[in-house]
Amino acid sequence: MEGQISFFEREAPRPLAARLRPRTLDEIVGQQHLLGPGMILRRIIESDGISSMIFWGPPGVGKTTLANVIARTTSSEFIEFSAVTSGIREIRAVMQKADQNRALGTRTIVFVDEIHRLNKAQQDAFLPFVEKGSIVLIGATTENPSFEVNSALLSRCRVFVLKALSEEDIRTLLDRALASPEGFGGQKVDIGEDALQLIARFANGDARGALSILEMAVLNGEFDGETTTVTRQSVEQCTQRKSLMYDKNSEEHYNIISALHKSMRNSDPDAAVYWLARMLEAGEDPLYIARRVTRFASEDVGLADPRALQVAVAAYQACHYIGMPECSVHLTEAVVYLSLAPKSNALYMAYETAKKDALEQLSDPVPLNIRNGVTKLMRDVGYGAGYQYAHDTAEKLTAMQCLPDSLEGREYYVPTDQGVEAKYGERLRQIKDWKAGKRRSEE
Repeated sequence: MEGQISFFEREAPRPLAARLRPRTLDEIVGQQHLLGPGMILRRIIESDGISSMIFWGPPGVGKTTLANVIARTTSSEFIEFSAVTSGIREIRAVMQKADQNRALGTRTIVFVDEIHRLNKAQQDAFLPFVEKGSIVLIGATTENPSFEVNSALLSRCRVFVLKALSEEDIRTLLDRALASPEGFGGQKVDIGEDALQLIARFANGDARGALSILEMAVLNGEFDGETTTVTRQSVEQCTQRKSLMYDKNSEEHYNIISALHKSMRNSDPDAAVYWLARMLEAGEDPLYIARRVTRFASEDVGLADPRALQVAVAAYQACHYIGMPECSVHLTEAVVYLSLAPKSNALYMAYETAKKDALEQLSDPVPLNIRNGVTKLMRDVGYGAGYQYAHDTAEKLTAMQCLPDSLEGREYYVPTDQGVEAKYGERLRQIKDWKAGKRRSEE
């Protein structure tokens, strides 16, 4: 019928997060270390002194919002560029436009969301235009730019690290959404403090995620004709199971395994079990964790408790035999045992020191006395000459030199006084004292 708007012609309502997107610096919640009074990024934006920069932080903390605020406040032409859908041809078109603007005395700011998705060729295509000042590049990424952005391009950008929002920041945003005409200010919403706190906690610092949960909860609330009631139970149904911030191919993977390793090293079983659970519940391969735990057993415990390696290897075998979720308790046993064990990195330091010498002195010959003279010719030229068989002595020891001449007297293994290693240290001291005395008596 004439004058009617079809279903497909109606404009779809924008999500709550989009309707509430801040338009000015004062409306942005969080990031006070960058945007507070007198802070550097705030001064740069307010003075329109924008230079190439990268915003790095987790999802929903305001990276795109900051770019939009810059777009409204700058005197430059602002171009948004998609790292997902655009290729080299689109980059060249944007750069051509930027060169034209530059000739007219106008600066061009190019915003690239998810800049880590640009491949090397695309990043290289931006580089010459950033170098000569045709564009100011602003990138946003959830990934560590040290790994995802070409070093040449990264060196020409200033990196600003955005932090996850606090629960208090999220509560501020939720209260704003309930009061704002752009949110639910035009309707009566009855939602309890416990439900709001649950959303704030579940959001894990993600403003967009928090507003999406609130919107879903309100839309699915109980409406009695005047008031929409949102209960804690309805919020729980909207959130379901929390998606842990963990990607086995991302930096967070390495951050969390590092947290586990350092917690065990610091003899903190509570923290170690927490980080273990973070990995396992996010879907990490238990065998990967077991391999790292086994490494830790020798690197950080070593001979201070020789049983540590046995416990770690047993945990690995248990993970291999039965898998998740049953093997979680075996890994927990190993992690707690290693956390409480006495610590020594003497084995790790011994190998690293020896490795340095080995790499620098690869040509040092094996001493003739400990070469294996398996043929007459080899024996004739001195292989095995002077070899002393330790089992032929009462002490089961000899003073024979086994290191190359250039490394005579070098010490690699230096035991600590931790745990059982103190006993091994005393044994080593006695051996060295005996050998030194033996050599003196033979001189």
